[in-house]
Amino acid sequence: MESLTILFAIAAATSAYLVWFYFLARKLTGPKVWPFVGSLPSLFLNRWRIHDWMANNLRATGGSATYQTCTIPIPFVAHKQGFFTVTCHPKNIEHILRTRFDNYPKGPDWQAAFHDLLGQGIFNSDGETWLIQRKTAALEFTTRTLRQAMARWVNRTIKNRLWCILEKAAKDSTSVDLQDLLLRLTFDNICGLTFGKDPETLSPGLPDNPFAMSFDTATESTLQRLLYPGFLWRLEKIFCIGTERRLKESLQVVENYMNDAITARKESPSDDLLSRFMNKRDVDGKPFSISVLQRIALNFVLAGRDTSSVALSWFFWLVMHYPEVEDKIIKEISTVLNDTRGADHQKWIQEPLVFDEADRLVYLKAALAETLRLFPSVPEDFKYVVSDDVLPDGTFVPAGSTVTYSIYSVGRMKSIWGEDCMEFKPDRWLSAEGDRFEPPKDGYKFVAFNAGPRTCLGKDLAYLQMKSVASAVLLRYRISPVPGHRVEQKMSLTLFMKNGLHVYLNPRQLSV
Repeated sequence: MESLTILFAIAAATSAYLVWFYFLARKLTGPKVWPFVGSLPSLFLNRWRIHDWMANNLRATGGSATYQTCTIPIPFVAHKQGFFTVTCHPKNIEHILRTRFDNYPKGPDWQAAFHDLLGQGIFNSDGETWLIQRKTAALEFTTRTLRQAMARWVNRTIKNRLWCILEKAAKDSTSVDLQDLLLRLTFDNICGLTFGKDPETLSPGLPDNPFAMSFDTATESTLQRLLYPGFLWRLEKIFCIGTERRLKESLQVVENYMNDAITARKESPSDDLLSRFMNKRDVDGKPFSISVLQRIALNFVLAGRDTSSVALSWFFWLVMHYPEVEDKIIKEISTVLNDTRGADHQKWIQEPLVFDEADRLVYLKAALAETLRLFPSVPEDFKYVVSDDVLPDGTFVPAGSTVTYSIYSVGRMKSIWGEDCMEFKPDRWLSAEGDRFEPPKDGYKFVAFNAGPRTCLGKDLAYLQMKSVASAVLLRYRISPVPGHRVEQKMSLTLFMKNGLHVYLNPRQLSV
């Protein structure tokens, strides 16, 4: 009898919650709400195009400067009352990333999911732990020696590897997966810059590398943790099964590789980031431990590889569809090289652009920024709400909930970027004379490199690397898509192309 009473009480409470949830959800701005399940059906049906689905829902709120925020009800799954708050309002983003910065940390769920891979590294920490790493890294990223080291790695990888692979493909009339090549290139560069050890993943034959493969597996396994309730992946971890088993095995390979790198740096310090952090102190004034150094290095590898390679992939895809933009880029590069290397075209393609030459490519930087506006490498970001708050547009966010700001949606709002927001127009980033790069006055209209206290420290180096690689490819080749190849977004934290970017390479005939 007592069991029946308990079951009846549970059923009554659940029914009452669902009825309350349904009528409350009907008052919210956002996707359609069904009884009992909220917006879960829409979320499921659009799981392969989640970024466009979010953008459509945000546009449907009215699209004016006072909207661009919606609430997605998902009972029993979402935090705090069963609602997710999603926004692309620049004032809300500024509020989250700067004005109330301390109220919107990474949060316990995010940190727990990424702890095994990133520990308390700079991209997975908050508070004092984050601040000391941020200050240390900020000092290093402003040094000319780091810029010079990055230039050496980039130019060597382009000249000795990328050009060789592209030349063979062009000669044999075979296609290449440009996204894969770019991932390998940026991975080799950031590993060299971070701990002075080149994994050589971008080599003829495109060999498998145990560290690179394990790092990819560990990253993908970690991302899986965000897709399911925490207790599920924790159970898998306890019993060492499924995704958690793969994560454990891959992390062991990664840690062995990192231990070797740290040992090598102790014996022979260099100008890489790892050597620099080995000379620094933690919050207690002690040298960083080996495990902490591992995680610091891995944080930089994760940030420096995927973001630049993904941005370059979408850049080349856009350039193939906008030949007028490609012509302007080639004209600008030719003008700079004619000035620095003379009129002999052979001298233009014997060596990659040095960073001082890349600095002068204003239109190319505008084209890269325009790419990131439409296809930001990190399309969505999530913040935990420490205490109750009200966003500038009047949206209430309760403590313990999650706020998502959709970087992808920001670039696709007419109310923010104008009627031509869906067009690829690098000129929108230039001064009226076209000779200066001019980002929007409201810095929170473009947050592809984050903003506020967490603004990306490697932003300038990323632009220089992307300009060098883009110039190295376009100056030598016209690229064209493989017929029938389908380019679509991969649903992950980074905006990869699901099927890669398969292209043909045709030698370019240059003229002054």
